[in-house]
Amino acid sequence: MNNSSSFDPITLPYRCPVTATMLLIGGKWKIIILWALSNNVNRFGELQRAIPSITKKMLTSELRALERDGFINRKVYPVVPPKVEYSITPLGDTLRPVLSALGDWGERFALPMQDAEKTDLAEAEAESQ
Repeated sequence: MNNSSSFDPITLPYRCPVTATMLLIGGKWKIIILWALSNNVNRFGELQRAIPSITKKMLTSELRALERDGFINRKVYPVVPPKVEYSITPLGDTLRPVLSALGDWGERFALPMQDAEKTDLAEAEAESQ
């Protein structure tokens, strides 16, 4: 078989639907931002408080990318001081079931795993003293 004609979802990312999706909404912050926006956190400052470990520069960059790709809207109100609100677009809204499933999975598995890890670390620390 000729290797040049074989299917490779890594080198042909748009041939793999999961890879194509992750190119749009992957990374550390986009899903978290979409989750916050889907839960009515819609001002820049609110997003910063909801995601305290993200920098202003990264939040700005990710919001611009999500807007560019059509997942969110940015509305600027002509007031002083400037007021900007972000909202989910109809395209972004199609991700709600995915976000909900991730949230449900996190509640069921990820949070208990974090709790167990914290318990293990605390026990290890107590034993070392």
